[in-house]
Amino acid sequence: MTTAHTAPEHVRDAAPVSPRRWTVGRPRIGDGAHLWRLARESKALDVNSSYSYLLWCRDFAETSAVARDEDGRPLGFVTGYLRPDAPGTLLVWQVAVDPSYRGLGIAGALLDHLSERVAGTGPLDAVETTITPDNEASERLFSAYARRHGADVRRTVLFPSGAFPAPGHEAEVLHRIAPLAF
Repeated sequence: MTTAHTAPEHVRDAAPVSPRRWTVGRPRIGDGAHLWRLARESKALDVNSSYSYLLWCRDFAETSAVARDEDGRPLGFVTGYLRPDAPGTLLVWQVAVDPSYRGLGIAGALLDHLSERVAGTGPLDAVETTITPDNEASERLFSAYARRHGADVRRTVLFPSGAFPAPGHEAEVLHRIAPLAF
C-alpha cells in the first residue's frame, strides 16, 4: 500500500521544485544505493556502508519506508526496527530527504506512514530515535510528530560523546515519544 501526497499550494509555490506527486511505501533492495546517496548528501547523518543500506532494504523493509517521485526514484527514506527487548517500540534509525524536496512535509509523512503501517501489524506504544544536540531539523521533525500524535517526548542521553571511538562525535540523545495509540 502506498499513500499519494501533494504538497499544499502555498508550500509548492515556495519550494524550488515542480509540484510533482510522490508516494510512500516499502523499500526494495534496488533502493539501497539511493538511500546511501541520500544519507551521504544529507550532511547530517552518519553514513553507513552502501552494503548496509542494501541489507536494510532487504531485512528491515517492514519497518522502513521510502518516498518516491512519480518516476519511482527514491527522494526520501526512514529506516527503523522494532526493538527486540521492547517489541512495541519502533526505533527510527535514519531519516533523509533529497535537498530539492525538503520543506514539502515528506519526512513527516514518512514517519506517519511507517508508524501507522507498523501499528497495523501489532501494538506500537512508542517511537524512539537518537538526535545529536546540533541537529535542529530532526528535533523539529520529531517534536512535530509527537504533537500530531498527542504524545510526550522524553529526552535522555543514550550514548555520551566519550562512548564513540572517534573523537568529535556528539552525544546521541534518546527521544522517546510515548504513549502512542493507533
